[in-house]
Amino acid sequence: MWIVWAVLAAISAALVIVLTKAGLKNVDSSLAFAIQAVLILLITWAVVIYQGNFNEWKDIEKNAWIFLLAAGVFTSLSTLFSYKALSLGPASAVATIERSSLVIAIVLSVIFLKEKLTWQIVIGGAAMVAGALLIALSDNGE
Repeated sequence: MWIVWAVLAAISAALVIVLTKAGLKNVDSSLAFAIQAVLILLITWAVVIYQGNFNEWKDIEKNAWIFLLAAGVFTSLSTLFSYKALSLGPASAVATIERSSLVIAIVLSVIFLKEKLTWQIVIGGAAMVAGALLIALSDNGE
């Protein structure tokens, strides 16, 4: 079932890139993210309340809070950087380079989460880096 959610996340992320690029015309990238962040906040808390999980925040352990808050900081920075890049460059090149974060996530997962590194993961990661370079260095990636 996780694959369905992952595919939905990929489709949503692609739509975010295209819609944001279209919306950034004559709008500051930080302001655009701030506008979207309000919706993100409202929608996610509405889902938590709808699912009946609101009171569970009290049960979150200290280490989990630290990791989740740090991830929130990096989510914000990532999005701010991505929106700035989108305001300056072509969506296909920006998205490709930004999604090379998958390779960085693989490396960090192996180092910090002790996830298994297989030859398939190495080949797939290398293919992602090669593809990102090809797209970024194309005429579209000016």
